Amino acid sequence: MEFKTFHYKTLNDIKEEAERLGLDLKFSDNMDIFLNEAEVCGVRIPNRLAVHPMEGCDGDEDESPGLLTKRRYERFARGGAGLIWFEAVAAVPEGKASPRQLHITENNLSGFEDIIKLIKKSAREVYGQRHEPVVIMQLTHSGRFSKPRGTFEPVIACKNPFMENKYKNEDIARIITDEELEKLEDEFVKAALLAKKAGFDGVDIKACHHYLASELLSAFTRSGRYGGDFKGRTRFLLNMVDKVRDAVGKDLILASRLNIYDGMAYPYGWGVDKEDYLKPDFTEPLQLAGLLWERGVRMLDITMGTPYLNPHVNRPYDQGDYVPPEHPLEGAARMVNGIGVIQKAYPEMAIVGTGYTYLRHFSPYLAAGSLENGLATLIGFGRMALAYPDFAADILNKGELSSRKSCVCCSKCAKLLRAGANTGCVVRDAEKYAPIYKEVFG
Repeated sequence: MEFKTFHYKTLNDIKEEAERLGLDLKFSDNMDIFLNEAEVCGVRIPNRLAVHPMEGCDGDEDESPGLLTKRRYERFARGGAGLIWFEAVAAVPEGKASPRQLHITENNLSGFEDIIKLIKKSAREVYGQRHEPVVIMQLTHSGRFSKPRGTFEPVIACKNPFMENKYKNEDIARIITDEELEKLEDEFVKAALLAKKAGFDGVDIKACHHYLASELLSAFTRSGRYGGDFKGRTRFLLNMVDKVRDAVGKDLILASRLNIYDGMAYPYGWGVDKEDYLKPDFTEPLQLAGLLWERGVRMLDITMGTPYLNPHVNRPYDQGDYVPPEHPLEGAARMVNGIGVIQKAYPEMAIVGTGYTYLRHFSPYLAAGSLENGLATLIGFGRMALAYPDFAADILNKGELSSRKSCVCCSKCAKLLRAGANTGCVVRDAEKYAPIYKEVFG
């Protein structure tokens, strides 16, 4: 399907385009559906709107949240979302995606305690005692995208010609050993215990976008205990889930941001049709979701693709590094309906949906349709949250989003992130981030 930039004047224009393209997109004008509470592991989520984990590359020298980090989360908290999925925090320093990425340790724990207090206090000041957002910490190892000192220091699960063709750095990459993976599992446990101590409501073991845990899911060509067959490829993630659950107990939400489709050819992609990698095959992701449920994981934030290779898969856009090979609405439909496959298979699991931002101020109608049709439990926004931190308040109180405040999918925030620079919305938060963008890119 031919790529087109966003040009829609009305919701009906989008519906007609989707029909012309043969896409199944569910819309609803029932904005009251977002007011419903949700409950996960006995923890109350005050509404059905969530902020996705959005890294800011703005940690302090001690790897704790910096001034811009605190500003971002205070804005999110005052913005009204019931769930704030805190950005990626490295479990080990060598797994950082940039020198300014956060990393939780015993020495900087107070900085994370302070930001949790800030989030909860800021939300209560605006919405009262009944509204306290649930906050999940995302724990990560960046794997082949690790840049702890600002340049690539890739740690990989196995060779991948798709990544090598683009980055040409596998000659400096180190294939992580089984023994190192086993030790890394324990490092994630230590980080999870610190997150609990800091006051987070849950932890996410990140397994998306081809970072290390995600790449292992597609490690068909890897030998040893952590590759090859389904049991081997899921071993790292499942081991961490078991170990973290044993360590933190049942009063902490255990979650994962999980890829269900990589969009690269077998045997290098997870959740793909072996004959045609452009088609998802959710057989293994469904099996994994079931195993995660059995082990106590009650919440998944589901996504697809990798921003390092095929960003149009996980965040349909108008402007980026290349012209996508598909219409952005096709990407939105793949995401929304693929997530729905998991939700319908495990209706008791809290699934956070994504893929809505491309529709700008029309996105609440697709989001409401997803909730009404059982395609998600909560609705997450990422780029939209950076551009429009009070998106949730406007949906909940006004029943709409403003076109003047919505994300325009220009990819400038993603460019800042890839450059390891302080990251935010260059368009809607221009006073703060336009000078940074100009300094980095001229």
